[in-house]
This record gives sequence, C-alpha cells and structure tokens, in this order.
Amino acid sequence: MPSAAIPKRKLGRTGLEVTVLGMGGAPLGGLFEELSDEQGAECVKEAFRQGINFFDTSPYYGVTRSETVMGHGLQNLPRDQIILATKVGRYDKAKFDFSAAAVTQSVHDSLRRLQVDYIDLIQTHDIEFGNLDQVVNETLPALVKLKDQGLVRFIGITGLPLKIFPYILDRVPAGTVDTVLSYCHYSLNDQTLADMVPYLKEKGVGIINASALSMGLLTDQGPYDWHPAPQKLKAACRMAAKCCSDQGVSLRKLALQEAVKNTDMATQLVGMGTIQEVCIIACALQTLETSYNLAPISDCGLPEC
Repeated sequence: MPSAAIPKRKLGRTGLEVTVLGMGGAPLGGLFEELSDEQGAECVKEAFRQGINFFDTSPYYGVTRSETVMGHGLQNLPRDQIILATKVGRYDKAKFDFSAAAVTQSVHDSLRRLQVDYIDLIQTHDIEFGNLDQVVNETLPALVKLKDQGLVRFIGITGLPLKIFPYILDRVPAGTVDTVLSYCHYSLNDQTLADMVPYLKEKGVGIINASALSMGLLTDQGPYDWHPAPQKLKAACRMAAKCCSDQGVSLRKLALQEAVKNTDMATQLVGMGTIQEVCIIACALQTLETSYNLAPISDCGLPEC
C-alpha cells in the first residue's frame, strides 16, 4: 500500500481520481541522465510507495525504453490502484505517424511493453507536428475503436501550442476527447494555460499540467544545457532560485505548491528519474511553504520573460 496520502482530484468527467502529483516517465527513457533499467523500475515502485497513482509515459521516451522500464516497475503492484497513461503518434525526435494503422499497432505494442491488459488513458503525442485534420478524422476515430474494444479506457490529446486544443475539441463529437495534457504553460514563469481553463471546463475535459518546473528552469540546480529558453529567462530563474534560497525556501517545492493550488488542474505531471527525486517531489506538499515573500521572486522578472 502507498505510504503517503497525496491528495486526489477528479480527472474531468472520466470518473478517475488522480493524485495531484503524477510521475512523468521521460527520465526512464534515459533522455536526461543515464540510469539502468533496474534503477528506473525502482523509481516507479518508489513513486507508488510515496502515494502517487498517476503514471505517464510514451513510446517516444528513449524510443520505447521508458514504456518497457515502467512496465517492469509496475509489476506486482495492484493494477486497480494505478492510473496508467501513454501516447501514440510520436516515436522519435522526428518520427511521427498519426495514421489509424500506426496508432492501432502502437497501442498493441504499448500494452505488451507495459505488461498490462488495458491502458487507462491513451493520448495523441505532440499533435502540432502532425496534420490536425488527420488527428480529427483518422487518429481519434481509431482510438475510439480501441476504446470500444476495452483496450483503452479514455482518450487525450497533448502538445505545446495551446491553440491546438480548441482546434481539435471544436471538430470532434462531444465526449471523444477526455483529457488534454499541456506542458510549460502553467508555472511561475508562464500561466497562459489559465486563460483556456474556462473553455476546457465547458468542454468537460480533464486538465493535466506537465512541467510545472518548466523543464528544470524552476529548480535550484537549473536546467540542462539543451534547454530552449532564452538566456534572459534562464538568468531570471537563477535569480529566483537565489531569492528562494535566501529565504530558506526550495524553488522547486515552491513552484510545485503554487501549481497545485489551482484546483482546475487535475494533476501536475513531473519527470522523475531517481529515487531521491521521487521522494523530494512526492513530499513537496507535506510541508506547505507559507513564510516566503513572493515579491523578490516577481522582481526577478519571471512574469515578464
């Protein structure tokens, strides 16, 4: 049984209740740092022990490695206490295929790698790189057929530009799409997703917010060298980290707590690649930071960058 009581929220109209912190599986594919399959599997088990019930991966992460590692980690854990999400459509840095045949085969392949009989949430991955009309007319209908077969329970769409969500949702039958996953648009330095929340709630979709840490910008150690943010924003985030440190506050913990405060977001999806990282993130809500002064952090220029 999980050892911690992380709060849960309803995921749109799915009936699912997900923990407000979810495990992002990109690090399990070795995208950021080297780790063994055994280490990755232990991270999954530790996340469950810490009370997390929402696990998200993709065949794109490590070119199927993340799914395989997550499948090993989920073994011998109670399936009915886990909400498992993966994706279709993106398979490598520049390899996309949103055809009905490809996504159908992809789901079957994911089931095998994850070692499960069904996937709770299947999502179209980074649809801005594909043809959105194909997603509407071919990809999603193919996933609906898999849903009818009991291989997937719910369907979601993911991507970076916010405009892709209404494009899809306004063109498919009501109830086709159950969730949206947006990343890097609801954090201390970018809250543009908030403007779309009323529309998404009207559509009845659950909102998954990924990367409340802005892919490492909002951490004490800062982002990896490859991070695409402009230097001005990186510098502002370094200043924000110092502002927090001067007050005895962790920027990562503050960023997660501020994101979780928005109850319109069902869950905050955070990449986790080490057991230590799992523990730090899972415990981020146990002691709320109430003594910090946000003014110096705002003065660092985060909202403007």
